[in-house]
Amino acid sequence: MSRMSIQAAVTMGQLQNKLDIIGNNMSNVGTTGYKSQQADFSSLLFQQIDNLKDPANAEGRLTPDGIRIGTGAKLGTVSRDLAQGALTSTGRALDVALVNSNQLFQISVTENGINETQFTRSGNFYLSPNGDGQVTLTTSDGNPVIGENGPIMFADGFESISITSNGLIQTTRNGNQQVEDQLSIVEAVRPRMLESVGNNNFRLPQVAQTEFNANEIIQQVVDNALEVKSGSLESSNVDLSKQMSELLLTQRAYQMNARSISMNDQMSGLINQLR
Repeated sequence: MSRMSIQAAVTMGQLQNKLDIIGNNMSNVGTTGYKSQQADFSSLLFQQIDNLKDPANAEGRLTPDGIRIGTGAKLGTVSRDLAQGALTSTGRALDVALVNSNQLFQISVTENGINETQFTRSGNFYLSPNGDGQVTLTTSDGNPVIGENGPIMFADGFESISITSNGLIQTTRNGNQQVEDQLSIVEAVRPRMLESVGNNNFRLPQVAQTEFNANEIIQQVVDNALEVKSGSLESSNVDLSKQMSELLLTQRAYQMNARSISMNDQMSGLINQLR
């Protein structure tokens, strides 16, 4: 296969990955707390071909001698935009929206018998009975929400529940209001370092599992900087018009590379027919 076809084929494969990312963004435009993804490309290795005998290399030339021929492009990084989405009022007591950008709820997730702390912006919480007279505050997927003392659990039998603007979880029992726990919220100092694990959740990368390295990526939000809005949910921050523009541009780039393979085949056929 010629160099031209190799470059185009490699780039087309990476452009398909970007199309998948755009499609995932567009399909989650209505997902609570969803954060859009962005694909960044980088050039693959290139080769310097000597053409010093070419007449174009005139004396006093400022550009480098030779021709640089690359081997296509690759998907360098996929980053998440943790910018604030629009807040929608629901009136539901257990719906909570984070007011500040880059802040995340902490949740406890168990997979294959291994428990780990993950993070999410989705604040549509629920109460799950434990069967021992207690209830646990969970996400829509059933993962416990973490408070100051671990997973938030408290005794059942309360009359009402509310979450204050500073994350305090209060219940009313026999007309008396009491604080059960407080939401534990962290701020992503380096949001691009977080790994997406699906279900609108994030986690720390393997290289940052130690407490020292973790503090370089996430930090605990202190009480005076903690602010949530109860009875509301954060909408997806996907800009549909921007995604449509990205989709068209990526499709055109894909078509151009496909066309270059077709043109290369035609040129090779013409050369082979020369006598």
